[in-house]
Amino acid sequence: MTVGDLTARAGLDVLALLVLVGWLYRRRRTVPEMPLALTALNLGLFAAMTAISAGKFPAGVGFGLFGIISLVRLRSAAFTVRDVSYAFVALVIALGNGLPQRETWLIIGMDVLLLAAVLLVDDPASHQPTRTTKITLDRVYGDVDEIRADLTARLGTAPLAIEVDEIDYVRETTRVSARYPAEENAQVFIPGQRDAQTLTPVVADAAEGKSL
Repeated sequence: MTVGDLTARAGLDVLALLVLVGWLYRRRRTVPEMPLALTALNLGLFAAMTAISAGKFPAGVGFGLFGIISLVRLRSAAFTVRDVSYAFVALVIALGNGLPQRETWLIIGMDVLLLAAVLLVDDPASHQPTRTTKITLDRVYGDVDEIRADLTARLGTAPLAIEVDEIDYVRETTRVSARYPAEENAQVFIPGQRDAQTLTPVVADAAEGKSL
C-alpha cells in the first residue's frame, strides 16, 4: 500500500466517521462518552487492519492475539465507557507497534492518528463531566417531568437527564438512572434540614451499585 493510497483511505474513513458521529449520532440524545467509544472503535480497527495487512501475519499469531485480548475483561461496573475506549486504543497501539517487518512511517502515522483523535474527541473543555446514579423511588409516576420534580425536591439538585429503568406496580416503586454534573464539591440536601450540609452516601455512583 502506497502513502497516497493509505492517505486517501484514511481520509475517507475519517470523513465517514465525522458524518456518522458528528451529525447522525449527535442528532439524538446521546451518552457523553459514546462519541469517544465510536471514534476509538472505528479508528482503532482501521489502524489494526492497516498494520496487519501491511505484511505477513501468521495464523498462530492471530490465535495468540485473540487469546490475550480475551483475558482482558472490563465488564465490571467500575469501568466506564471512556475507560474501555482508552483500553481498546492502548491494545491497538500495542498491536501495531509490536508487529514485525512493518514500515516505521506506517506505525508512526497510525499512532499519531489514534492519539490525535482521542485528544480531539475527549477534550474535557468541550463537554461537562457527568455521573450516572441509580435511584429507587417509593412511588409510581405519570411522566418523566414528575420524576424530575421529585428528584429535585428530594436531593436539591435538578438532574441533567433521566431514564426510567423499571416500574414495579406491585411494590409501587420506580427505578431510574439520573445523570448529574460530576463536580468534586457537589452537595446533596435533604428537604427540611436546618443546616445545609453534605450528605455522605445518600446518593452513590452507579459504579458502587447503591440506591436511594
